[in-house]
Amino acid sequence: MTQEAQESTAKLYHFLQDNIAAIKTWEPELYGWLGSQSYDQENMEKNVFVNQGGFFDYKAPRGGGIFEPIPPQAFYRNWTYGDRVESSATFIIGSNLGYGINYVLTQTPPTHKVLVLEPNPELLLACLGQTDYTGFIKERRLLFIPPNEDFMLHRIRELDVQFLFGRIELKEDLPSRQLGPEYAQWSVRAKARLDSFSVELTTLRSRQDVMIGNELKNFQRALGDGSLKTLENCAKGGSAVIFGAGPSLPGFASDFTQDEQAKNTIYATSLQALPALRHNGITPDFCMAIDYSEGMLKIYNTLDMEWARDIPLIYSTKIQPEVLARYPGPTIPLWTMGGISSFVMNEMELVLDAGGNVGVSILRFLRYCGVDNFLMVGQDFARLKDNTHATGHHAADSTEMEVIDKIYCVPLKDRDGNSIKTSIQLLSAKRDIEDDLSNASTKVYNLYGGGADIIGTTALTRDEALALDFLRKDGKLTQTFRDNLRKARTPRCWPAFEPRSNQWASSLRSVEKRLDKLFKKPEKNQEGIYQTLSQIQLFLRQDPLYTPYLYNEIMDASALVKAKLRYVRKDLSQIKNLLRRSLNKVREMDRCMTQTRAA
Repeated sequence: MTQEAQESTAKLYHFLQDNIAAIKTWEPELYGWLGSQSYDQENMEKNVFVNQGGFFDYKAPRGGGIFEPIPPQAFYRNWTYGDRVESSATFIIGSNLGYGINYVLTQTPPTHKVLVLEPNPELLLACLGQTDYTGFIKERRLLFIPPNEDFMLHRIRELDVQFLFGRIELKEDLPSRQLGPEYAQWSVRAKARLDSFSVELTTLRSRQDVMIGNELKNFQRALGDGSLKTLENCAKGGSAVIFGAGPSLPGFASDFTQDEQAKNTIYATSLQALPALRHNGITPDFCMAIDYSEGMLKIYNTLDMEWARDIPLIYSTKIQPEVLARYPGPTIPLWTMGGISSFVMNEMELVLDAGGNVGVSILRFLRYCGVDNFLMVGQDFARLKDNTHATGHHAADSTEMEVIDKIYCVPLKDRDGNSIKTSIQLLSAKRDIEDDLSNASTKVYNLYGGGADIIGTTALTRDEALALDFLRKDGKLTQTFRDNLRKARTPRCWPAFEPRSNQWASSLRSVEKRLDKLFKKPEKNQEGIYQTLSQIQLFLRQDPLYTPYLYNEIMDASALVKAKLRYVRKDLSQIKNLLRRSLNKVREMDRCMTQTRAA
């Protein structure tokens, strides 16, 4: 073996040209990244060598090879796979010369996805020179990812079937880790993104029907409640204060309780934080709600309903209808992406990417209004001593310490290096805001009260915040914004929709008959079943109006197509159930969207 390897040294990059050609066609982002890098040709030639064990190796900075004295197979024998391997994926950080990649490709079935992130371009080229990956790249089974966090997240989001019906195995290539700290750093980043998307997708899977169901129930009222589209740039160049209900809020509240008509800064908050602002003497110009859970009803246990009558509520059309019905003040709909409005309203309305939490939603909405300076107050994202929320919030006094200790169990450091604790939910919300700020050009300040540091904001003391003139005595901008909110409550025209359920019923009956014939002898009709299921998957995705509500059915169909090796007779009942659910949802949408709006 050693002799064969030595004889092949001259062909170390034998497969590089073909692999690069495949990457140019199928992975243009990676191809662009490779083309933007500089290379040391001499290093590329001398860094790959045959070690004393007879294996191709790569020189480590310390000298010697990354596989000396331990042979490659020793690093991967513990990379084992159990059940659901066919519907799972492996995400490898570090390619070395391809030993780990090749191990996974040979140990898993063709439906198993393999993703590789290699931050060292010269090492990646060395890897691509050793093995012919063209077939795997074209089949989209093997995906190489450039070291770019946004694109990494894009690739992670494409693994929805693997998340829902299998597992994502994150593997850090230990031999590659010898080459520098960037491998460990990318492993940490990848794990954080995988964890966040897992929570997001699990929530989406379990709650998508609820969210879109709420949107359908709210549809008629929302059209009658007006439109936010008219507010574009209505507060151009202005400032805004976004209030949270964190435990630091009471310490700053007195600075924000002056005559509301005199301020020239927009005050905004969430519906959840509204009772805490009332308790601390602050009246916002509007509040916002995007949370679709029934837990939002707890807000009304502490909300001063008479006081809230003059505060507009901007509500996501996906919130619980009862939460909306009980609000005492004026209401204005916010259409958000991922629902029926993505197709129905299109250019007719503001359709906002609401992000993962209401803080991001408020920031994005106010940017749409033209605001470019923000001050965050009471946005602590952490437990301070024994306090989790400002007094007035429905969760401020209702939780036992044992429960608090269990929920707020994630350690982190404040700006001064002190140990504090937060919850998984708050940490996720903080990360969402930080991600949003990283892509925005607006200035965001944080009136810091001892909680978590929000990356992307400038932390200020009370005196520094006041010096920025967020409270200047000129009420023109605020009054203009309020006037525009009031005018926005003009009812919208009722769009015309043609019911489609009869066409769907006819098509689905036809495909069900075809499946009945194929499943009489499934062992002989594997290809026919696969092709029919592929057609069903495409059919369910054909109309953007229906795809949000059919999300779970589309995912189930995708799993049958992408993550199943063989079909058996009992699969037919599962498929028929999927078709029935789909048709029932289409009929429900037709009913809600084509009926005449009540006067």
